[in-house]
Amino acid sequence: MIPRLSLASRLALLFAACTAVVSLLAGVLFNRASEAHFIELDQQQLDSKLVALRSTLQGVESLDSFAQREAQLRAELNRQPDLTLRITAAGQRWLDDAPSVSLPEAPGLHTLQNAGTDYRVYNAPLRPGQPASPQLTLMLDITHHQHFLQRMQHLIWLTVGLSALATALLGAWAARSGLRPLRRMGEVAASVSAHSLTQRLPQQQMPAELAELAQAFNAMLGRLDDAFQRLSAFSADIAHELRTPLSNLLTQTQVILTQPRPLEDYREALHSNLEELQWMAQLVNDMLYLAKADHGLLVPKREPLVLADEVETLLEFFALLAEDAQVSLVREGGAQTVGDRGMLRRALSNLLDNALRFTPAGGQVRVRMVEGARGVTLTVENSGEGIPADVVPRLFDRFYRADPARHEGSSEHAGLGLAITQSIVRAHGGRIFCESAAGWTRFVIELPKVN
Repeated sequence: MIPRLSLASRLALLFAACTAVVSLLAGVLFNRASEAHFIELDQQQLDSKLVALRSTLQGVESLDSFAQREAQLRAELNRQPDLTLRITAAGQRWLDDAPSVSLPEAPGLHTLQNAGTDYRVYNAPLRPGQPASPQLTLMLDITHHQHFLQRMQHLIWLTVGLSALATALLGAWAARSGLRPLRRMGEVAASVSAHSLTQRLPQQQMPAELAELAQAFNAMLGRLDDAFQRLSAFSADIAHELRTPLSNLLTQTQVILTQPRPLEDYREALHSNLEELQWMAQLVNDMLYLAKADHGLLVPKREPLVLADEVETLLEFFALLAEDAQVSLVREGGAQTVGDRGMLRRALSNLLDNALRFTPAGGQVRVRMVEGARGVTLTVENSGEGIPADVVPRLFDRFYRADPARHEGSSEHAGLGLAITQSIVRAHGGRIFCESAAGWTRFVIELPKVN
């Protein structure tokens, strides 16, 4: 199995490949430009030599007249040892200093190689514009040019190899240095456990590209820490809530079984155990309800509701309790919405029960409904002692009770009512919050407008 390359190795190889490609392209372009430059220089040199030869051979019409100018012509050719000349006219060769090799006959500049020597061949008439003019073939030895181009090619390949190697090494170092924050993130992630969720990445030391990732990673750790703390507290609260009723059940059962007793004592013990079991069953049902809400399994029905009628029904149900507590119940306004009747009644019942428990005698509980362009606002408020500001954010936590005199295993209130109410409101796409000021405590439910 081929081992997977690290990200630093991949970046180093990528840098090396890019550098090699760029260097190779630059070398090829430079080589082509050099070759074209040499061709241009050779063309200029041959053109200037052609002008000198035409001037030397001016007026030459036959082989005899050429013989008179041959010495002058050779003197001109001796000035440039790397240049040879062939003159042909009417099938005759007046002069042939060129190597015995088949030369191109087409006019213009050509490149030829013979016996390891490179030549630039230039064919031109002695007298332009005359078909019967003798033909001049100039051969310029350009071997030194070709050697320079070959050395240039070798240098290009050497440069490509060395630059690729240097870039790979420097790229590996740069990638390793640049990826140090990622390794730090890996170390933090590897050290995260249930007992070390408080570690955070230093965002100030992160590069701009990783700062957002570090922020998201820290936020994830914060959510995990919060969720773990809540889960730990939740487990402790469950044990706390169930410990007393279970202890009561065991104690009563053990006591009743210590000796034979009258039938009435057994009946009374069973009734007492039944109350504890019913409360435990209700607690379990409430927890299952919240678990369904946490996993998105709490899907409310969608049916049109007249909130005034629903509230009026609940107020009639709580009327006797309010009368015993000397608390007046008031309904104000009206609104219509779409939702699950049973779930919304349960949410409102929890709020009304909570308000009645904390409203002093002679106080008032009001339910107000307002329907606006953005949705429905339903407020359950009660007069009485306010809730401290530091307690308000925790009111919707499970098993939390604002009353510091907490009764373990109370069969009346386990501290889940507001948590269930919040889950119901969220399942309807709304939100709930609490305000406490000026002797009034308000729980405000905002439900979105349904088209």
